[in-house]
Amino acid sequence: MDTNKLWIEGLVPAAYTPMDENGNINFQMIKPIVEHLMNEGVSALYVCGSTGEGPSLSTEERMEVAEAYIQATNGRVPIIIQVGHNSLRQAKRLAQHAQEIGADAISAVPPTYFKIDSLDILLRCLEEITSGAPDLPFYYYHIPRLTAVQIDAVQFLHLGSQCLPTLNGIKYSNFAMWEFQACVNLDGGRFNMLFGSDEMLLSGLIVGAHGAVGSTYNFAAPLYNRIIAAYKQGDCEEAKRLQGLSVQMVQVTNKYGSPLSNANSQKAMMKLIGLDCGPMRLPQLALSAETLELMRKEMEAIGFFEWAR
Repeated sequence: MDTNKLWIEGLVPAAYTPMDENGNINFQMIKPIVEHLMNEGVSALYVCGSTGEGPSLSTEERMEVAEAYIQATNGRVPIIIQVGHNSLRQAKRLAQHAQEIGADAISAVPPTYFKIDSLDILLRCLEEITSGAPDLPFYYYHIPRLTAVQIDAVQFLHLGSQCLPTLNGIKYSNFAMWEFQACVNLDGGRFNMLFGSDEMLLSGLIVGAHGAVGSTYNFAAPLYNRIIAAYKQGDCEEAKRLQGLSVQMVQVTNKYGSPLSNANSQKAMMKLIGLDCGPMRLPQLALSAETLELMRKEMEAIGFFEWAR
């Protein structure tokens, strides 16, 4: 395929990996999750990322989850598979597998245990990963708060386009809006830039985000689709009002989530909308039944079940 032809716009939920009570993957839940997201009008799916607990899964499990999502989606929207791994050989193997099973693109965080301290080393790592899937577009997963990899994203795109033939864009999960805007505008807007902060979606749209990858799009996509629609219609006041509701929602999940990440409280939100995705794997902890009930009551108090659904 022409790796420059994939252009994703709109909402891209970072899909959950459903678990049973013993921490095993609950493959039977993947199809209901996909059908729910298709009905919500999403544009693509991002599989085995941070939200999908990719780093907590074995290589074989990640392959199985990727296959299950591709089978359940059946070509209705593009599938991006996150293949990053501390072992570059495993990451390359995951990339190769993604291409073999019909994924539409791959994405990757770099190795994180041994810290990457230069753009040159980062690019060399990504060269090895992407060589496993030479026919798939590649999105670098920029999330420095988890990887501790600090780069100039504009320089990354400039140099990366010279050594990474499949570089298609960035999943930008950072908050430097000026840098994100510069990436959007680079080389006449050639890179597909996906914004990765749900509670700042409107900010991303204003500076030119093409699409957005996020966790809360799993359970509040109608709200975010209304934000996008209001922005496109030039109704900035309505877009700001709706984004304010998103902020309230995220404040609640932050309150009940773990200190370093609210992934556990956001995964628990799926149970509150009728799609139980099960617990988290250690080192992340699932919410207790008591905490989940407190979060439900607070979500009810802010009107979540009326305006988000």
